This record gives sequence, C-alpha cells and structure tokens, in this order.
Amino acid sequence: MDAVPDQEKLDKPPHAEPTAPPRRTHAARPTRPRKELGYPKGWFAVAMTRELARQKVLRRRLADQDIVLYRTRTGRAYAVDPHCPHLGAHLGVGGTVEGENLVCPFHRFAFAPDGTCAGSPDGAMTRGRLRHHHLAERNGIVYLWHGHDGAAPDFEPPHAVSATVTATASWTTSIDAHLQDVVENVVDNRHLAPLHGLRSVQASPIETNGPELHLRMSRSAPGHGLPGLRTVQGEASIVMEGLGCTVIRVRLTGLRLTLYLWSLDTPIGPRRTQHRQVAACLPDRPHRPLTDQALSRAIAWTAVRSTVRVIRQDIAIWTHQRHQRHPHLARGDEAISAYRRWARQFYPAPDPTPPRTTKLTGR
Repeated sequence: MDAVPDQEKLDKPPHAEPTAPPRRTHAARPTRPRKELGYPKGWFAVAMTRELARQKVLRRRLADQDIVLYRTRTGRAYAVDPHCPHLGAHLGVGGTVEGENLVCPFHRFAFAPDGTCAGSPDGAMTRGRLRHHHLAERNGIVYLWHGHDGAAPDFEPPHAVSATVTATASWTTSIDAHLQDVVENVVDNRHLAPLHGLRSVQASPIETNGPELHLRMSRSAPGHGLPGLRTVQGEASIVMEGLGCTVIRVRLTGLRLTLYLWSLDTPIGPRRTQHRQVAACLPDRPHRPLTDQALSRAIAWTAVRSTVRVIRQDIAIWTHQRHQRHPHLARGDEAISAYRRWARQFYPAPDPTPPRTTKLTGR
C-alpha cells in the first residue's frame, strides 16, 4: 500500500492564500491515568494472639511489605523487618526463637529484643540491628502500626472493649478491593435491604472525634442459628478506630449476653485487603462458668458464620468495584459523605494540582 504523503508535501495552487499565523490556545487537558488510593496510616490487625504462641515466628504482610512477628519465651511479642542485617536472609522463613532472642536461619546470628546482635555459634558479632515496628495486643488481636514514611504512631491503638473479653471466633479472607471501600460498607445503609435483605434499619448521625468514628444502628436480621432466636433485634453501637478496626457491640437481651464483633481490615498490597471477622461474647452475670463459656463460644462462632454469609455477598461487589473519588451521592447518603471527610486524615496531604499547559496550534 502506498504511503499517504505528508500534508506539507502536497502540491499547492500557484496563488494560494497565505497561511494564517498560529494562534495560542489552551490544549485539551489530557486524560490522566486513574490514581488509586494509597495506604492509610493506622493500626492494623496482622494476627490473632493465639496464632502467635511463645517461641513462634510468623510472617505477615502490611502495606506491600513483609513483617516478621515473634514471641519470646517470657511471652513478649515483637515485630521486626524481615531480613537479617548480616546478609539478608529472611527471618520469617526458617527463623527461630531461642529464649528472648530471634535467631537467623542462615548463620544463626541471634538478635535481642532491642534489635542488637546478641551472638552467634562461632562468637562473631554484627553491628547491624533489627528495625522494630510498633505492636499492640487487645482482646486477643495483634495490631501493628503503619505510618507514612516510617512515622511513629500519632493516635492510640484500638481500645480493649473489656479486660475480660478475648476473641474466641475468627474468619479471614483476602479481597481484591481497597480498604477504604470495604470499611465504607459499614456506614452504607442503603445497600442493606437490596443486597442483604435486612429490614428495619435505622442509624443515628455519624459522630467523629479525631481518629474515632461513632454510629448507632437499630435493625432486625435473621438469627441464622442463634439458639432460641429466629430474628435478632436490637441496637448496635459501632466504633471505628482508624480504618483498620471497627468494633460492633450488640446487646442480645433475649440471651442476656453482649456480643462483640470486630471487622478488621489490613492493606496487604495495591488494592488488596485482608479482611477478618472476629467475635466474642460476654454474659451479663456469669453464674455457671462452664455453661456460660460454652454458650458464649457457640454464639460467637454462630455470629461469625452469619456475618460471613453477608460478607460474601459484599465481596462479589467489592471485587469489581471502582473507587469513585468524586461520587454522585444521592439523598440519604449523608453518612458516606461524613465518613469520607473523616477518612481523609489517614492519608498524606494531596499534591498540588499541576498548572494547565498551553501549546501553539494551527488554525
């Protein structure tokens, strides 16, 4: 096929009109690639306390980075960067705990709780030290702090709901969705009836206090196996402590129990979230320890299974959902708007908008 000649090489009539000088115009703003949300700062669940037994090493993921957890013989838990400062072996793959020290699987360099080298089989020492991450344990859940550019925590870890409550049931999955969209589901009351068939949903206005968001919700839902209850009715008190931890407290008056549900979301990679549903029950007035404990555990597991049924319906939406930075909200979506304003504090300040550019074009 013959090549098409350039326009400026085409023959012109002998007395062609002079070409008008180029004029200065604003170029159409180019379409920018969609910018995904980054990783928020905050406290994020990485394990259950029961998973991190004494002298055990765990490998976990947070904000697209590996982190190694370990617990010493005396019961202290620590989180460190994954690679040995000597020659870079991964401490979470074959590393062990000996007494209070984390031991590298490669050359057996031992590192004390303060991160310094405590020795090796041949007596050699390395000046390198392990970098620690801020760790907290509450109600049987292990949290780690993630700060922008390694910044230290600027708000407290999630509060313990009660010193006597330990989570007894949990379920974990990974979702191809951004953490903020997953957490937003809690305040999106509009989807509860059409997607989940939940009725009689009434929610109070959102209240915020720094990194905390508070909400109360009344609703009825199927009991899904809760003993003696075909329908669960009651008021739920919801507290978000950053984007990583949502605690839902539900009073089960018919059973004289208080149910605690934790919805724990951890960013593990770009648009990848690890989601945990955790539960515990506390009797109003325990008078039969063994019976009350068995009933509490059974209800906690039933609550997790019931929640998972609902979450699976949400996951089908989240997996294909696109985050709308500027959504066209409808009447009744005030809670979503309030949630998004609150959530901005957990991200770095946005870069200033670049100036518009101009170029010369022909007529």
